[in-house]
Amino acid sequence: MAPPSDRALLAERVEELLAAGGPLPIVAAGLPVLRQGTEPYDGQLGPALLDRFVEALRVTMHAAPGVGLAAPQVGVPLRIAVIEDPAPVPEEVALARGRVPQPFRVLVNPSYEPAGTARAAFFEGCLSVPGWQAVVARHAEVRLRGQDEHGRELDEVFTGWPARIVQHETDHLDGLLYLDRAELRSLSTNEAVAARWGQPTPHPAAEALGFELP
Repeated sequence: MAPPSDRALLAERVEELLAAGGPLPIVAAGLPVLRQGTEPYDGQLGPALLDRFVEALRVTMHAAPGVGLAAPQVGVPLRIAVIEDPAPVPEEVALARGRVPQPFRVLVNPSYEPAGTARAAFFEGCLSVPGWQAVVARHAEVRLRGQDEHGRELDEVFTGWPARIVQHETDHLDGLLYLDRAELRSLSTNEAVAARWGQPTPHPAAEALGFELP
Protein backbone atom coordinates (compact mmCIF):
# COMPACT_ATOMS: atom_id res chain seq x y z
CA MET A 1 0.00 0.00 0.00
CA ALA A 2 1.31 3.46 -0.88
CA PRO A 3 2.05 5.88 2.01
CA PRO A 4 -0.79 8.33 2.75
CA SER A 5 1.09 11.27 1.20
CA ASP A 6 1.67 9.37 -2.05
CA ARG A 7 -1.97 8.27 -2.17
CA ALA A 8 -3.10 11.88 -1.76
CA LEU A 9 -0.76 13.01 -4.53
CA LEU A 10 -2.14 10.37 -6.91
CA ALA A 11 -5.70 11.45 -6.22
CA GLU A 12 -4.74 15.09 -6.68
CA ARG A 13 -3.03 14.28 -9.98
CA VAL A 14 -6.15 12.54 -11.27
CA GLU A 15 -8.40 15.39 -10.12
CA GLU A 16 -6.16 17.84 -12.00
CA LEU A 17 -6.36 15.76 -15.17
CA LEU A 18 -10.14 15.48 -14.97
CA ALA A 19 -10.62 19.18 -14.27
CA ALA A 20 -9.76 20.07 -17.87
CA GLY A 21 -12.65 17.96 -19.20
CA GLY A 22 -12.76 16.02 -22.43
CA PRO A 23 -10.16 13.50 -23.59
CA LEU A 24 -7.00 13.33 -21.49
CA PRO A 25 -3.56 14.10 -22.98
CA ILE A 26 -1.79 10.90 -24.01
CA VAL A 27 1.84 10.57 -22.92
CA ALA A 28 4.29 9.82 -25.74
CA ALA A 29 7.31 7.51 -25.53
CA GLY A 30 10.29 9.11 -23.87
CA LEU A 31 8.64 10.12 -20.61
CA PRO A 32 9.55 8.10 -17.50
CA VAL A 33 5.96 7.33 -16.47
CA LEU A 34 5.75 4.85 -19.36
CA ARG A 35 8.84 3.00 -18.13
CA GLN A 36 8.59 2.98 -14.35
CA GLY A 37 5.83 0.44 -13.90
CA THR A 38 2.76 0.98 -11.77
CA GLU A 39 1.56 0.39 -8.25
CA PRO A 40 -1.37 -1.93 -7.59
CA TYR A 41 -4.71 -0.23 -7.22
CA ASP A 42 -6.02 -0.58 -3.67
CA GLY A 43 -8.41 2.32 -3.32
CA GLN A 44 -6.09 5.27 -3.92
CA LEU A 45 -8.78 7.15 -5.84
CA GLY A 46 -11.90 6.16 -3.94
CA PRO A 47 -15.01 4.79 -5.70
CA ALA A 48 -16.35 8.06 -7.10
CA LEU A 49 -13.01 9.32 -8.40
CA LEU A 50 -12.22 5.90 -9.85
CA ASP A 51 -15.52 5.95 -11.77
CA ARG A 52 -14.70 9.38 -13.19
CA PHE A 53 -11.19 8.32 -14.11
CA VAL A 54 -12.40 5.16 -15.85
CA GLU A 55 -14.91 7.21 -17.84
CA ALA A 56 -12.15 9.63 -18.84
CA LEU A 57 -10.00 6.70 -20.00
CA ARG A 58 -12.93 5.44 -22.07
CA VAL A 59 -13.51 8.85 -23.66
CA THR A 60 -9.80 9.26 -24.38
CA MET A 61 -9.50 5.78 -25.91
CA HIS A 62 -12.47 6.44 -28.21
CA ALA A 63 -11.18 9.87 -29.23
CA ALA A 64 -7.67 8.65 -30.08
CA PRO A 65 -9.04 6.25 -31.45
CA GLY A 66 -7.68 3.03 -29.95
CA VAL A 67 -8.76 -0.34 -28.63
CA GLY A 68 -7.05 -0.04 -25.26
CA LEU A 69 -5.54 2.53 -22.92
CA ALA A 70 -3.52 2.11 -19.74
CA ALA A 71 -3.34 4.61 -16.89
CA PRO A 72 0.40 5.36 -17.39
CA GLN A 73 -0.45 6.55 -20.90
CA VAL A 74 -2.22 9.51 -19.32
CA GLY A 75 0.51 9.99 -16.72
CA VAL A 76 -1.04 8.04 -13.83
CA PRO A 77 1.14 5.19 -12.46
CA LEU A 78 -1.72 2.96 -11.30
CA ARG A 79 -2.39 -0.61 -12.43
CA ILE A 80 -5.57 0.18 -14.36
CA ALA A 81 -6.39 -0.20 -18.05
CA VAL A 82 -9.45 -0.17 -20.29
CA ILE A 83 -10.13 -2.09 -23.50
CA GLU A 84 -12.83 -2.08 -26.16
CA ASP A 85 -12.75 -3.23 -29.77
CA PRO A 86 -15.68 -3.02 -32.19
CA ALA A 87 -13.45 -4.88 -34.70
CA PRO A 88 -14.38 -2.83 -37.79
CA VAL A 89 -12.25 -4.85 -40.21
CA PRO A 90 -12.98 -6.96 -43.32
CA GLU A 91 -14.00 -10.54 -42.66
CA GLU A 92 -10.80 -11.91 -44.21
CA VAL A 93 -8.70 -9.83 -41.83
CA ALA A 94 -10.86 -10.70 -38.84
CA LEU A 95 -10.53 -14.42 -39.55
CA ALA A 96 -6.75 -14.30 -40.07
CA ARG A 97 -6.15 -12.31 -36.90
CA GLY A 98 -8.84 -13.80 -34.68
CA ARG A 99 -10.31 -10.33 -34.26
CA VAL A 100 -13.76 -10.36 -32.73
CA PRO A 101 -15.67 -7.51 -31.08
CA GLN A 102 -14.87 -6.87 -27.44
CA PRO A 103 -17.18 -4.88 -25.14
CA PHE A 104 -15.84 -2.12 -22.93
CA ARG A 105 -13.88 -3.66 -20.07
CA VAL A 106 -11.95 -2.25 -17.12
CA LEU A 107 -8.89 -4.18 -15.99
CA VAL A 108 -7.68 -3.52 -12.45
CA ASN A 109 -4.43 -5.10 -11.29
CA PRO A 110 -4.30 -7.42 -14.33
CA SER A 111 -1.65 -10.03 -14.97
CA TYR A 112 -1.47 -12.66 -17.69
CA GLU A 113 0.22 -15.95 -18.42
CA PRO A 114 0.32 -17.97 -21.64
CA ALA A 115 -2.35 -20.61 -22.13
CA GLY A 116 -0.59 -23.01 -24.45
CA THR A 117 2.54 -22.58 -26.56
CA ALA A 118 1.15 -21.07 -29.78
CA ARG A 119 2.35 -17.63 -30.83
CA ALA A 120 1.04 -15.24 -33.47
CA ALA A 121 2.71 -12.25 -35.11
CA PHE A 122 0.98 -9.20 -36.57
CA PHE A 123 1.58 -5.49 -37.05
CA GLU A 124 0.82 -3.58 -33.89
CA GLY A 125 0.77 0.10 -32.97
CA CYS A 126 0.48 2.18 -29.82
CA LEU A 127 -1.14 5.50 -28.93
CA SER A 128 2.06 6.41 -27.08
CA VAL A 129 4.21 5.76 -30.17
CA PRO A 130 2.15 7.67 -32.74
CA GLY A 131 2.75 7.21 -36.44
CA TRP A 132 4.51 3.84 -36.36
CA GLN A 133 3.75 0.12 -36.36
CA ALA A 134 5.84 -3.02 -36.10
CA VAL A 135 5.30 -6.77 -36.11
CA VAL A 136 5.07 -8.26 -32.63
CA ALA A 137 4.95 -11.98 -31.84
CA ARG A 138 2.72 -12.62 -28.85
CA HIS A 139 1.02 -15.52 -27.12
CA ALA A 140 -1.99 -16.59 -29.15
CA GLU A 141 -3.92 -17.39 -25.97
CA VAL A 142 -3.51 -16.02 -22.46
CA ARG A 143 -5.15 -16.40 -19.09
CA LEU A 144 -5.87 -13.00 -17.56
CA ARG A 145 -6.40 -12.49 -13.85
CA GLY A 146 -7.29 -9.34 -11.96
CA GLN A 147 -10.39 -7.40 -10.95
CA ASP A 148 -12.90 -5.12 -12.60
CA GLU A 149 -13.68 -1.58 -11.47
CA HIS A 150 -16.09 -2.93 -8.83
CA GLY A 151 -13.54 -5.26 -7.28
CA ARG A 152 -15.00 -8.41 -8.82
CA GLU A 153 -12.42 -11.05 -9.64
CA LEU A 154 -11.47 -11.67 -13.27
CA ASP A 155 -10.11 -15.01 -14.41
CA GLU A 156 -10.61 -15.36 -18.14
CA VAL A 157 -8.92 -16.87 -21.17
CA PHE A 158 -8.49 -14.59 -24.19
CA THR A 159 -7.54 -15.78 -27.67
CA GLY A 160 -6.67 -14.14 -30.96
CA TRP A 161 -6.71 -10.37 -31.19
CA PRO A 162 -8.35 -9.87 -27.76
CA ALA A 163 -5.37 -11.76 -26.28
CA ARG A 164 -3.06 -9.32 -28.07
CA ILE A 165 -4.92 -6.33 -26.67
CA VAL A 166 -4.79 -7.49 -23.05
CA GLN A 167 -1.09 -8.35 -23.38
CA HIS A 168 -0.33 -4.94 -24.86
CA GLU A 169 -2.21 -3.04 -22.15
CA THR A 170 -0.91 -5.16 -19.27
CA ASP A 171 2.63 -4.68 -20.58
CA HIS A 172 2.11 -0.92 -20.25
CA LEU A 173 1.47 -1.45 -16.56
CA ASP A 174 4.85 -3.18 -16.28
CA GLY A 175 6.72 -0.35 -18.01
CA LEU A 176 6.94 -2.12 -21.37
CA LEU A 177 6.17 -0.76 -24.83
CA TYR A 178 5.28 -2.95 -27.79
CA LEU A 179 8.61 -1.96 -29.36
CA ASP A 180 10.39 -3.92 -26.62
CA ARG A 181 8.89 -7.09 -28.11
CA ALA A 182 8.82 -6.06 -31.77
CA GLU A 183 10.76 -7.28 -34.79
CA LEU A 184 12.50 -3.96 -35.48
CA ARG A 185 13.19 -4.77 -39.13
CA SER A 186 9.42 -4.53 -39.58
CA LEU A 187 9.15 -1.00 -38.16
CA SER A 188 7.02 0.98 -40.59
CA THR A 189 5.15 4.25 -40.69
CA ASN A 190 1.38 4.07 -40.62
CA GLU A 191 1.44 5.27 -44.21
CA ALA A 192 3.73 2.43 -45.28
CA VAL A 193 1.56 -0.14 -43.53
CA ALA A 194 -1.55 1.21 -45.25
CA ALA A 195 0.12 1.31 -48.67
CA ARG A 196 2.16 -1.90 -48.57
CA TRP A 197 1.37 -4.16 -45.64
CA GLY A 198 -2.40 -4.19 -45.33
CA GLN A 199 -2.64 -7.92 -46.00
CA PRO A 200 -4.37 -10.08 -43.38
CA THR A 201 -0.99 -11.45 -42.20
CA PRO A 202 2.53 -9.95 -42.15
CA HIS A 203 4.06 -12.66 -44.37
CA PRO A 204 4.62 -10.31 -47.35
CA ALA A 205 6.33 -7.78 -45.06
CA ALA A 206 8.51 -10.50 -43.55
CA GLU A 207 9.68 -11.62 -46.98
CA ALA A 208 10.31 -8.11 -48.28
CA LEU A 209 11.89 -6.65 -45.15
CA GLY A 210 13.86 -9.73 -44.16
CA PHE A 211 12.62 -10.99 -40.82
CA GLU A 212 11.25 -14.28 -39.55
CA LEU A 213 7.82 -15.10 -38.19
CA PRO A 214 7.09 -17.69 -35.48
